[in-house]
Amino acid sequence: MTALTSLCGKALPGDSGHRFDAGRRWAASIDLGFRKDMSGDSECTRLVRARHSGPLRVQRPFYPEGGVCHVYLLHPPGGLVSGDELRIDAAVEAGAHALLTTPAAAKLYRADSQGVGWGQHVRLNVASGGCLEWLPQETLCFDGSRGVQTTEIALDSDARCLGWEVLALGRPASRLPFESGRIEQRFRLIREDRPLWLERQPLDPQHPRFRGRWGQGGATVQATLWGVGLESPSACVEMLRDALPASPRWAVTLRHDVLLLRYLGDSRNEAWDLCQRAWSALRPSLCGREACVPRIWLT
Repeated sequence: MTALTSLCGKALPGDSGHRFDAGRRWAASIDLGFRKDMSGDSECTRLVRARHSGPLRVQRPFYPEGGVCHVYLLHPPGGLVSGDELRIDAAVEAGAHALLTTPAAAKLYRADSQGVGWGQHVRLNVASGGCLEWLPQETLCFDGSRGVQTTEIALDSDARCLGWEVLALGRPASRLPFESGRIEQRFRLIREDRPLWLERQPLDPQHPRFRGRWGQGGATVQATLWGVGLESPSACVEMLRDALPASPRWAVTLRHDVLLLRYLGDSRNEAWDLCQRAWSALRPSLCGREACVPRIWLT
């Protein structure tokens, strides 16, 4: 009886993963907590909470540079399909320092025949004196994909955070451009309940903005890098302008003490290299450490 009901699109409560209408949901979540440990001979950040539901995991923390806790977020399916709903929460307590990344590119697959969307929601919280680096590998969006990405960052007074989002649309190498579907990205960054950066960006290949020179301009790759809590942020802007290869495809600015670097072009490799070089240049100003490339990026 349950299977028949589900096939008719009238699933019983808690059976939403078997529906075929817009109410379908396959949820997964992870909640991570990081705390500064002063019990040993040196300060070290520990992963003290790792609650998960569904296919979102971390195996174990790594310490390639001593006290900073490196964590790889694992999503075994490797991508999002219609009905998927991923929620990622990470909280860094006072004085702790964590770096989060992913083992591979994420994929946003084509929506099903019902046009059911997916969702990915990230919430990052950093307490006073804490530092969080959010450095996921790129996201590849297939033609026909539909969904919403949200990133919310809440910082205490002197908390620090640096992160990025690299998005590649379509698969040009396979001659499969992003010609249908709709992606919406939302960013919200607040410090002590004061909004510093609010942004909503719809990506619809059927809208004039997508092709217009005043909008997306037909670009297939975009990236945003942000930095908050940098020492001498104005000097950091000038430093990046001098240190990174000059190109009309990227620009950097400072708004409300939030450093924002943007890339708009057609090369995933160029966007990734730009963000990684910017992170390497900014990290000493963020936390007084040289860049330590996560080993997973090299595999």
